[in-house]
Amino acid sequence: MIGMQKQNRAFEERVGKIGKNVYGIKHKIGVMSGKGGVGKTTVAVNLAAHLAKKSKVGLLDADIDCPNINRFMGISEKLSLSEDKMIPVRKFDIEVVSFASLQEREDQPIIWRGPMLSNAIMQLLEHVKWGDLDYLIIDLPPGTSDAPLTVMQILKPDGMLIVTTPQRVAVTDAKKSVNMAKKLDVPIMGIIENMTGKVFGSGGGENAAKELGISFLGRLSLKTSIARSAEDGKPFALKPLEHKEFNLIMDNIKAGLE
Repeated sequence: MIGMQKQNRAFEERVGKIGKNVYGIKHKIGVMSGKGGVGKTTVAVNLAAHLAKKSKVGLLDADIDCPNINRFMGISEKLSLSEDKMIPVRKFDIEVVSFASLQEREDQPIIWRGPMLSNAIMQLLEHVKWGDLDYLIIDLPPGTSDAPLTVMQILKPDGMLIVTTPQRVAVTDAKKSVNMAKKLDVPIMGIIENMTGKVFGSGGGENAAKELGISFLGRLSLKTSIARSAEDGKPFALKPLEHKEFNLIMDNIKAGLE
């Protein structure tokens, strides 16, 4: 019993330190999907790039064992240290933190159990020098287990964006993400339907939003230019005239924030 009390006290103290470290962040937005491969990182990276045009923005890759943000943004630099704090890599006017910036090789596997993954996220929240930010975008790994649970309970996001493709299996898993956020009292900003078109169809995300009583923020068509942007390491949001669908989604997101 005494050992458990000490553990709880130590955990509460650590959560308090994290709270102080992220105090200068005005808005924290999580990007989540139930299923992998639906374009969650694409949305997170381009959301950050769009907001960074007029605001101070940070981007946290909370997918510890398979971090992809550095690849999407063309980042090869490592996190630096200053006064016992990790300094984010700055790219496209965004403060980027990814576990990939702590690895020796991009293809190095991280074979950890859930508690270790949660601890790694807490380390980043506690020991990164975030500074004053208007927005922190958190790219969460797929699923509804340790990593999303850690972020929702400790960081307490101001809202969650749910990303899905139109297929039934992806929509079903997206609904799980929505219901998880609801159970943890985290506001849901809405659903984004990605990769719509002849290949995967259209409407699954919009129908789910209606069923769940949440906002449908818009859809992104399956386009070569979007897929290529990840390979090129440059967010497509930096070319706004080519992606009117994403501009509409951003307008809806901003309206929700206001």
